[in-house]
Amino acid sequence: MEVVKGQVEQLPVLLAVSRSALVRDWDSLTLDRALEWTRYFQHLYDRFRARPQLWKALTRRLRRSQAYPLLSFPTLGRCTQLLGLALLENRALPPAACRRLLRNLLQPPSAGTRPDPGFPEVLVRRKAAACLLALYRRPSRSPPGPEPQLQAEAQLLLSRLREEGQEVGEAAGQLHWLCSVLEQLPQPRAFEVVAAALALLKQGRGTEQAGDRDRDGSSSPDGYQASAVGDECTAGLLFSWLLGNQERFSAFCLYLPYSHLAFLAGHYSQLSRSYLDLLTGWGSHLIYDPLQGRWVKSCLDKAELSWEELRERFICLCQGSTLLKEETQAALQLLRTQDGDFKVCGLSVWTDLLMEV
Repeated sequence: MEVVKGQVEQLPVLLAVSRSALVRDWDSLTLDRALEWTRYFQHLYDRFRARPQLWKALTRRLRRSQAYPLLSFPTLGRCTQLLGLALLENRALPPAACRRLLRNLLQPPSAGTRPDPGFPEVLVRRKAAACLLALYRRPSRSPPGPEPQLQAEAQLLLSRLREEGQEVGEAAGQLHWLCSVLEQLPQPRAFEVVAAALALLKQGRGTEQAGDRDRDGSSSPDGYQASAVGDECTAGLLFSWLLGNQERFSAFCLYLPYSHLAFLAGHYSQLSRSYLDLLTGWGSHLIYDPLQGRWVKSCLDKAELSWEELRERFICLCQGSTLLKEETQAALQLLRTQDGDFKVCGLSVWTDLLMEV
C-alpha cells in the first residue's frame, strides 16, 4: 500500500506539469505514458472506491502537494479529463502531441480499454461556457444584475459540492472541501460566490445543470423532495463556513449590499437571526449626542456602523418579505422593552429605529 500511496502522489505533479511550459518537449511517447498513468489512477479509483479508510489515506497523500491542495480521492476517477483539458488549453503542447491526444481521447476505445464517455461532453460544455462568458464580458452586452462569471462560479461550486457529497457521503468531508476551496479565494470574492450560491439555491437553479433534472428523474414528487433536502444540506454547509467565524460573518455583512442581505435573510432563517444579532451588537455601540442631536459612535474601533447605515439596514429588512418584516419589528420591540420601553426620541436607539422603520 505504501507503494500505491507513493504513486498517487505523482498525480499532482503530473497535473502541474500539464499546465506548464514543460510540455513543449513532449512527444507522442511521453503523451502516451501520461495517459497511461491516468488510466492507472482510474483503476485505483475503481478498486478502492468502496473502502472509505483507503479514501482518506490516499486523499491525505494527494493533498501534500502545494500546487493542488484541493485534490481528493474522487479526483482519481476524473484525472483523464483533468489531464486532457489541461493539455488542450496549454498552447505549449506541440501540434503532433495535441493531435495524438485528441485521437486517444475521442476515438472509440480499442478492445480491453476502458472507455471514457464523459470526456467529449465535458469538453463541449466547457468550451460552450467559455464562449458564453466571453460574450457577456463585452461591455456592450453586459446585462444588469450579478455578473455572469460570478453566477458561473457559484453554479460550479454547488455542482462540485454535490459531487463531493455523492462521492464522500459525509458532511464533514464536504465541509472540509468547501473550506479549502473558499480559502483559496480573496475574501471579497468568496463572499460574492457564497451569496450567489445561496441565491441560486432559492431560485431553483443551484442544484441542477441544464437538462439534469429531467434526466435523473427529480421532476417527480419524490425526486423534487429529495432535491429540496439536498439543497437544504448544501445551504447548511455554506452557512457552516459563513457563520462558523464571527469576524468572517461580520465582514460578509459589511461587504454585501443591504438589499442582497435582506433577500437572503428573507429566505434563510439562520441568516436572518444571525444578521439581527449582529445589528443588535452594532447598534449597542451608538450613543446619543444632545449637542449634535443625533446618534454617534461611542467607540470608533467597536462601532462598525453609523446611525444612518444602521437605520438603512433595518429599513431594508422591513421592506422584505412579510415574515422578515414581522421578525425585524418584533426584535426591535423586544430590544426597546429591554432598554426601558421609552417612547421618546434620544433615549433609546431601538425606540428611534422603530419610529424610523
